[in-house]
Amino acid sequence: MSASVFYAPMRSKMKRSLVSRAGNLLARAGLADAVAADDLVAVKLHFGEEGNTGFVHPIYLREVVKRVREAGGRPFLTDANTLYRGQRANAVDHLACAIHNGFSYATVDAPLIIADGLDGRDAVDVPVSGRHFESVRIGAAAVHADAMVVVTHVKGHEATGFGGALKNVGMGLGCRSAKQRMHADFRPEVRAATCTACGRCVKWCPVGAIAIGPDRVAEVDYAICYGCGECVAACPYGAIATQWKTDANMLQEKIVEHAAGALSGKNGKVVYLSFVTAVSPDCDCWSFSDAPIVPDLGVLASTDIVAIEQAAYDLVTQATGLAGSLGEGMDAGSDKFTAITGVDGTRAIAYAEEMGLGTRQYELVTVD
Repeated sequence: MSASVFYAPMRSKMKRSLVSRAGNLLARAGLADAVAADDLVAVKLHFGEEGNTGFVHPIYLREVVKRVREAGGRPFLTDANTLYRGQRANAVDHLACAIHNGFSYATVDAPLIIADGLDGRDAVDVPVSGRHFESVRIGAAAVHADAMVVVTHVKGHEATGFGGALKNVGMGLGCRSAKQRMHADFRPEVRAATCTACGRCVKWCPVGAIAIGPDRVAEVDYAICYGCGECVAACPYGAIATQWKTDANMLQEKIVEHAAGALSGKNGKVVYLSFVTAVSPDCDCWSFSDAPIVPDLGVLASTDIVAIEQAAYDLVTQATGLAGSLGEGMDAGSDKFTAITGVDGTRAIAYAEEMGLGTRQYELVTVD
């Protein structure tokens, strides 16, 4: 059975701006059915790094907030902290970055809450039935929200090939240690020159695998350590090395399992809104945005995360690559994400379908 994916192309006219039409897509997709009176509604987005311009702009989020309120919900904007030590690794810097990028209360008319708290450890273990994990750690604010609207900027990604709603939810709402577990089969390594023997990693290790050695450097007992990544998140000095390397297909599957955890308990309570605009070849976590690889194609909405992912991927595949970008010379019908990144990003979509998160079969319904 196919799922409905509602589509607003880029062409707009008087009193029918893309902003209002994006809101109409939410309505067509079933926002009123997903949000009950007084629901706390997490609006999941990527606030962007400073210098990046590809993220979904605040004026669209204001429309989303308005529509959620009209449905009776109480919305808040959210994302979880990053593992890498950039501008969004803790809630203080993360919120400052979001505000600098235009996501102030005055603009979006809703509060901003970092899903996994001050330093990435406010998370909940959620059981999943996956190939890699029996449970995943998801930012507490997202877990405890009654409903969710997932606002996604569709783009390429250097590690997963494709960055859509699955990555936005799975990687985006996993806490910092969860991000480490997705990125690598973790074996923490302490940088002796950087370690101050402050003891925070000792305190936060859930299995007591870390101790301060005689040289006043943290030492890891690998016979006990099970690779949760909490020590990486806890260290304020970056003294515990972060591993990023993992198999691309395995990474995509791990992301999907975290998405399953983030969506657990919210059956019928999530609506997805994906912007196939400014489709850059790289993640919005970079402090720049490369030239879009295809023209702006429009906005999609659905209650099926797998269907909207497949539809977004197909739209980019069916478009012609833009001159002056990494998509230059790529014809309609060519898989641009795989050609540019060298990674087949469809494994996540297929695995999400295997896990029962939705269907790849969809009907594209164009909405004026």
